[in-house]
Amino acid sequence: MDLRRLGCMSLLGLSLLPMLSMAAGKCERLVVTGSPDAPPYLWRDPQDPKHLIGASADLLQQIAGELGLKVELLYAGNRSQALDEVRTGRMDILADAPLMVSELESLDYIHPALVENDYLVWTRKDSLLVYNEAKDLHGHPGAVSEKARLTAPFEAFAEKQLSVERQPNLTQAFQKLLLGEVEYVLAGRYAGMAMAQTLGMANDLVAHPQPIDKPGLFLAVSHNSACNDPWLRGQLAKKMTELPASGLTEAVLQRNLERWKAQLQQPVSTPKQ
Repeated sequence: MDLRRLGCMSLLGLSLLPMLSMAAGKCERLVVTGSPDAPPYLWRDPQDPKHLIGASADLLQQIAGELGLKVELLYAGNRSQALDEVRTGRMDILADAPLMVSELESLDYIHPALVENDYLVWTRKDSLLVYNEAKDLHGHPGAVSEKARLTAPFEAFAEKQLSVERQPNLTQAFQKLLLGEVEYVLAGRYAGMAMAQTLGMANDLVAHPQPIDKPGLFLAVSHNSACNDPWLRGQLAKKMTELPASGLTEAVLQRNLERWKAQLQQPVSTPKQ
């Protein structure tokens, strides 16, 4: 009887092995996407436009490697198209998701954020505008790129209290600032630095150090992803918690800032080496 029982238990254990193996291996590869026009965080690789590169991509590759996972950062269209691909589960993770209550039915946000995108107030060097906090901008015309992703509370504040006009991109916003058509521009710390230097405006503009908004860019796992399980979410959250103290984020951002600036300065007709 004992031998038969032992044999049955052994057979049961063997029968469970494929299931356990499948559970452990279903997330060996994660397909990730994000915004294709948000440098230095994410943008399309000019040498391989099917893929995305940038600081968020590098950080995620580093984290995935530590977890023994393979990650592929794929271009899925514009921001809204990328979100749709993740919502449906055709792709597993959105790498730069702003926190939106409306998306909680479709996405699991991993806390804390992968990166925080500090938005600064940029003015001309000869500006008389005194800025210490957001209310100081009341009554002064400003501009922001329509691609900017600010927090919902700040958006609500700006709509009621500030005069901020949307521009198609950061280049046009900065140009309006230099022409004196607006008194300030709201722009990300790193994107603003790269754009100002690339446009030859670095000596003419000042970025005030106190952030006016600090939207987080989160990893968001699709509810419809076969990889969405407690182990993955827990491990990603653990890595997100460890990341700020590691110093890695700042180094990766600086490296990709230089990478993007070099790309912008390269003539379009020049073959990429």
